[in-house]
Amino acid sequence: MNKLKKWKILKSKMVLDHPWCQVRQDEIELPNGKIIDDYFVSIKPEVAMVLPITSSKEIIFVRQYRHAVGEFFLELPAGNFDPTKESAEVAAIRELREETGYIPQEFIKIATLYDKPSKDTNQIHLFLAENVSKVGEQQLDITEEIEVVFIPVESVLDKIIQGEISVAGTVAAIFLGLNFMNY
Repeated sequence: MNKLKKWKILKSKMVLDHPWCQVRQDEIELPNGKIIDDYFVSIKPEVAMVLPITSSKEIIFVRQYRHAVGEFFLELPAGNFDPTKESAEVAAIRELREETGYIPQEFIKIATLYDKPSKDTNQIHLFLAENVSKVGEQQLDITEEIEVVFIPVESVLDKIIQGEISVAGTVAAIFLGLNFMNY
């Protein structure tokens, strides 16, 4: 049986170092000896995402504009965080509160996934928040304009199939979370 080998980094340099975007250019040697001098890696922050479910079995989504694609998307509340400054759990609860005005009574981590490990460095930390309740108004960042949307749990899978919910991390969190809860 052939053993897989990691790629070897020969050189590495930051080619874009901006607070909103960091890109590293690596020169790598593949296991077969071939050299690639322009392999670009996007250095991205960690993401905390929450699957919030109300006591009436509705999932709270946020609808917001996503400029890279130029469209509006239904997503679960989520946001970037720095793991040297706060835990994924603290970040997830903070993002849920800021984007929706809700906090959970019960909260559990369901998974940690890699977003796009071929080119991106970040992970998505997924949490399930049950029996969420409203404690205040949204506290949005300057770049955020968010509509809070409630969808009954039993309708969510149809919305994924119909393409109304189509962001990969959100879809993964829904399937993992609902499976975790045996819905």
